[in-house]
Amino acid sequence: MGGFFGTISRKDCIYDVFFGTDYHSHLGTKRGGMAFYDRDKGFQRQIHNIENTPFRTKFDADMAKFAGCAGIGCISDTDPQPLLVRSHLGLFAISTVGIINNAEDLVEKTFSGPGHQFMAMSSGSVNTTELTAALINQKDNLLDGIRYAQQVIDGSCTILLLMKDCIIAARDRLGRLPVHVGKNEDGCCVSFESFAYHKLGYQDYYELGPGEVVRITADAVTQLAAPGKDMKVCAFLWTYYGYPNSNYEGRNVEVMRCRNGEIMAREEQKNGTMPDVDFVAGVPDSGLPHAIGYANFSHKPFARPFVKYTPTWPRSFTPSNQAMRSLVAKMKQIPVPELIQGKKLLFVDDSIVRGTQLRETVDFLYESGAKEVHMRSACPPIMYNCKYLNFSRSNSDMELLARKTIQQLEGDEGQNHLEEYADASTQRGQCMLKAICQEMGFDSLGYQSLDGLLEAIGLDKDKVCTYCWSGKE
Repeated sequence: MGGFFGTISRKDCIYDVFFGTDYHSHLGTKRGGMAFYDRDKGFQRQIHNIENTPFRTKFDADMAKFAGCAGIGCISDTDPQPLLVRSHLGLFAISTVGIINNAEDLVEKTFSGPGHQFMAMSSGSVNTTELTAALINQKDNLLDGIRYAQQVIDGSCTILLLMKDCIIAARDRLGRLPVHVGKNEDGCCVSFESFAYHKLGYQDYYELGPGEVVRITADAVTQLAAPGKDMKVCAFLWTYYGYPNSNYEGRNVEVMRCRNGEIMAREEQKNGTMPDVDFVAGVPDSGLPHAIGYANFSHKPFARPFVKYTPTWPRSFTPSNQAMRSLVAKMKQIPVPELIQGKKLLFVDDSIVRGTQLRETVDFLYESGAKEVHMRSACPPIMYNCKYLNFSRSNSDMELLARKTIQQLEGDEGQNHLEEYADASTQRGQCMLKAICQEMGFDSLGYQSLDGLLEAIGLDKDKVCTYCWSGKE
């Protein structure tokens, strides 16, 4: 994943971009970057590795060197960016969020002739932001170039361009990610997360539609390309990676999560599958509001049997060694013995992907004296790796807990019945739940249904991407 923030103003904006970008740190853990334009200094750019140190710490020393009334910043889980690009279309900074599945094909087909080259990263792959810029530069103007890039990219690509006199923002073709514009008396900003600019004194001004392209100045937002009719906004914005204070398509994240938990509890009561527990709890942090909704509807006490200690182990700390990663995950979990020992607990997590960390959490709870541990997932079983936003980064679908369990139960034949396995009312669905419980040590397991999740979001189901659960475009 990744996030972005940009500002163009009638006054110096470096701290708006700094804090606005920092407010997207929950969306990525690898690279952070900012670029500014100043009439005297021209373009300035800096990129840092943020794998082991938070964004704001890395950029503290850079702030005194920056100047400008226009700038963009990004948090990236993939490539170093923003990049500075000089071409026949001028000099500009570019940042992108998304995934290009056909990057190698595009390089081979479009840029294989003499005179073309790309800077390879340590992995040997091409920086996808650089590739996007190269695609844009195939055309005679920026707008045609942006639309061409989004047309030929398999995956998704949201683009920010910082020019000398404006910022150009382009939402990906099917609107899988949001693009918000805020405005105050001095200028405008553009952001993935709407809460980021609220904290900086901007008000909601405009939300781009799918594939829409706009030109942003300190005074106005001008539409360069109208939005398309089709939208496939990512459901995981609400379920997991969106920040609680933000709104997407008019739906607030925290409100959706609480509503989602209520729907889960409602259906469990209806089906008679709700266990008798002492406390309902959420797996910190994004599981908490789902659990609050579940607890409120079921009238079972909400509690926090363990908390995460993050002051010295921030989310962005990702050791390269697997044993060290496991140790850090364990060190973060601080129990409240009075709420665990001898208690029957029901936990709600935002999702269950591979299940590795969840298994460690369950072991930790039993080691701390829990009598029973029941687990609920706030979304359906994940059957497919995301091919649009790189949400789940498994090398294979068979690394996903649900798919791996199905393979163990029925071999290759089971892969022909994924929809049935995802339905807890079927025999296959019950077999999968039982097998996962045995493997993970749960006393019971339940998943939110796809219909329940879409009800909680409240958008037309045809406008929401559910590929990772259904496998349907």
